[in-house]
Order: sequence, then C-alpha cells, then structure tokens
Amino acid sequence: MSDSLNPTPARDAIAIRVADVSKTYRMWATPSSRLLVPLMLRSAGVMGRIFPAAGQRLAARGHARMHTHTALSDISFELKRGEALGIIGLNGSGKSTLLQIIAGVLPPSQGAVEIHGRVAALLELGSGFNPELSGRENVFINGAILGLDRARIQAVLDDIVAFADIGDYIDEPVKTYSSGMALRLAFAVQVHTEPDILIVDEALAVGDAAFQAKAMARIDEILSRGTTLLFVGHDLNAVKAFCHRAMLLESGRIALSGLPDEVITEYLHRTHRRALEAKLRPGAGAAVARLDDGYGLDTACVVGAAINDVDHATVGYGQTLEVRLDVRLGPDVEHPGVIFDILDAKGLQLTGRRIMLPRVASLMMLQVRIEFDALFQQGIYRIRSRVIDAPELDRTTVLSRQEGRLSFEVVDDSRSLFTGIFPVPMQVHF
Repeated sequence: MSDSLNPTPARDAIAIRVADVSKTYRMWATPSSRLLVPLMLRSAGVMGRIFPAAGQRLAARGHARMHTHTALSDISFELKRGEALGIIGLNGSGKSTLLQIIAGVLPPSQGAVEIHGRVAALLELGSGFNPELSGRENVFINGAILGLDRARIQAVLDDIVAFADIGDYIDEPVKTYSSGMALRLAFAVQVHTEPDILIVDEALAVGDAAFQAKAMARIDEILSRGTTLLFVGHDLNAVKAFCHRAMLLESGRIALSGLPDEVITEYLHRTHRRALEAKLRPGAGAAVARLDDGYGLDTACVVGAAINDVDHATVGYGQTLEVRLDVRLGPDVEHPGVIFDILDAKGLQLTGRRIMLPRVASLMMLQVRIEFDALFQQGIYRIRSRVIDAPELDRTTVLSRQEGRLSFEVVDDSRSLFTGIFPVPMQVHF
C-alpha cells in the first residue's frame, strides 16, 4: 500500500491499550451443572428477596457445583506504534490467553482492550484453513478474513507461494498437507498482509531450520517498516533481538515490566531458583540469591572479575583480551565448572567456552583466566559467566548466572576482512 493512501501515524500514538483486563473461566462439576447452576443462582436471587435464608442456601448449593479459574488478573499496559513488547513466563502464566484477548479471539471477563490499526495474529496457525479446498483457495479466504480485497491478495499471491515454498502442493487440498506445510502457508499469508500490529505466539518455531531463519528475517523486515509487535515465546534470544520492552507474567499477573535484559534475568532467576531449591539438601545452608549482576548460590558464583584489569576494555581488531574470573566454590559442588560466554549488544550468544574446575574440600576461591584475540567486527560485546555442576555434558545444572559486569569494545572497522560478526577459517579457490 502506498504512503499516500496510508499515511504513517505518529510513532508516539497508542497502538494497543490494555486496561485492567482479567479473565476468569467457569468450570462445572458435571455437564448438567452448566444448565442447572445459572438457574439455581437466578432462583436464589428471586427467593432471597422474600426468604433471605433460603436464598442464601440455594446460592451456596449453586456455587458448590461451579468452580472458577482466574487466568489473568488486572493486566494493564500500553504499546506505542513501532514498539515491540515481548511477554515471557512459565507455561500456564496466562501469556496465550492475553494474546487471544488482544487479538479479539476471547472476550475479557472484565477490563477493556483498545486496538488502533489492522492486526495480523500468528496464534494457532492454519486453524482457519478448509481442508477440502486447495492451498491457493485458502490463501484468498484467509486474506479476505484479514480484510484484504481480491486484487490485493492477487498482488501478493506469488510472494506468499514463494515464501511458503510448498511447490505444486499449493493447488492440492490442504487435507493432503503435512502439519508443517500447513503452518508454513498460514505463516506466509499472515506476514504478507502488511499489518499495523503483528501478534506472535510461538509462531517462529514453524518449519525446519531454514524456514525458521527465513521467518525471523521476515519479522525483522516487517518491524523495520514501523509495525508494532507483541511477541510471546520461550525463545529468550528472539525477545532480546526483536523487543524494546519485556513483561514477565506469573500466575496471571504482571510480575515485572522493563528492559528485556532486566526482565529475562528476573525470569531466569525465578526459574532456576525453583529448580535449584528443589535439588538442594535441607539444611545445606545454600540458597539462591540475587547477586549484583545476576543470581545464584553464594557458594558457587563469581565474586570478582576484570577484562584487561578493568570493567570495560577498548581494543583494536585482533588485540589480545584477558578475562579474570574469581570463583567462590563450596564442597557441595561435585562436578564444578564455568561456562564463559561472549554476547553481542542485544544479548545474543556469539561464542564461549566450557571450563571444568577441580572439586574443593572446603569453601575457597579459584581464579580462572581466559585469553582470546578480539577477532570481532566493530561494536560492543559483553561477558557472561555461569558456574555449573556438570557430571556429564547433558546433565548440567546452572548454579549461578552473571552478566553485565564486563564488556569490551572493538573500535576498528573490519568489514573489508570478513562479513558478519566474527571470521571463521575459510579456503577460497578459483
């Protein structure tokens, strides 16, 4: 669509406003209770005007046949045009319910939602497809549901078919598709509608690795045009990569809202605290605590660190960096180790190293030194450390996780030497 027909709105305009939204589900003791309980409660109200005691007894009997589950409680936030918000939390925290309410699939029990702009919701991909119709026919039907006229759908049809990459199956009935093919076609339709607001619920996990990479690139392209994004997922790297803000839901309530790094750190802290406290022996004296730059056990954490003897080092391309980690370690860690990671400015892991440590007989300090050359493209990078207990590679327990204390900046522009973030050995032949 041309800018003349669709002028770009101000970036500070509100795209989504959620005000005091709650969602409560009613659960019935028996199928017949679904009919009887409303009648009993209504009768109790009428009876209570004449015989208050009898009305209260009847109402109590009705409520005993009905139970409620509160999925969301008093959720409020605003999202401006062009902003991206990531929502994270454990399964059952209310993330998908919130997205369905915002997308208009579910009504809230109380509160209100305002949406300004056309929405594309990547929720249950493919759920609206007619299995008897071909993929091409379903593209036109889904496009019409999304508010596009036939001419507009026809204009982007070739792009949709190419993006889905299902070949000649586009003209076969959807009932002959694999689940992955149907999901890819549904995703392709949604991301080619040029939405004002894009709502994503775990939809970036569709297809194989190649298609996922293409899907991520397409989302990035959509956001670069100023589309508002509301993203829910367990892929924390995607939250860091796409989102300006993040929100942690826990038991249907907002536990924390802020910058992605802060919210993700709190989420991981809570998650690992539950896992570690379940494994700790009663009376062991160790507990998961918040540290200055992360969280973990006081008896298995980094208590001092430096990079080239400072907190932030500035170097040229290829210069040597030395990281020093002072690890406090207790005897309860049977297979101790440190995972050393290098992150980019968005918090995405670029590379790292797993370093196993000797077991100690008493609480003591170990010093680990790591040297590497700054073979990175121009930019700022951060260091993350994790103290682990790892009897085997696939049986690793993270005891502490700390990042943000150390960083380094590569000041040289090395694009003439390699593309991307860092070089890998290559042989070029003619």
